[in-house]
Amino acid sequence: MDIDPSCKFMNLDRPFTVENLAAFHGHLGPYIVIGYRIGRYAREHFCTNPFELKARVFCAGTPPESCLADGVQIGSGCTLGKQNIEIVESEQIAIEFENGDRTIRLTPLSFELPDHHDEDGERAIEIAAEAMYHLDSHDLFTVEER
Repeated sequence: MDIDPSCKFMNLDRPFTVENLAAFHGHLGPYIVIGYRIGRYAREHFCTNPFELKARVFCAGTPPESCLADGVQIGSGCTLGKQNIEIVESEQIAIEFENGDRTIRLTPLSFELPDHHDEDGERAIEIAAEAMYHLDSHDLFTVEER
């Protein structure tokens, strides 16, 4: 789908803050942050048009891993409403983006989640997620062109 240049509100692209991510998702956690950063990478380096992009989120299919999908939606513009994102249950965590006959696979690097079974633990998760937001892409995930 070509973007009509006369449309004022089509294919808007802007970065989102950790506050924006938390407002959308309900809290700030590492998986939404990684999903967002991966989605931004795909939008900036692979395909700028979210109508020509398709995302597949490979994960356990349940939280917290499935929270990647919320970040990918915000970062890439692939959304449930446009039906160009899906969650694929998998033991391996990765996100694939497709544009025509091109595919890239982004794989998050492993990280440890703080224990979150008490009030201080939830804050520790938030602190870890905020720190991840500011890391370089190569410290968060790998990219493989397929």
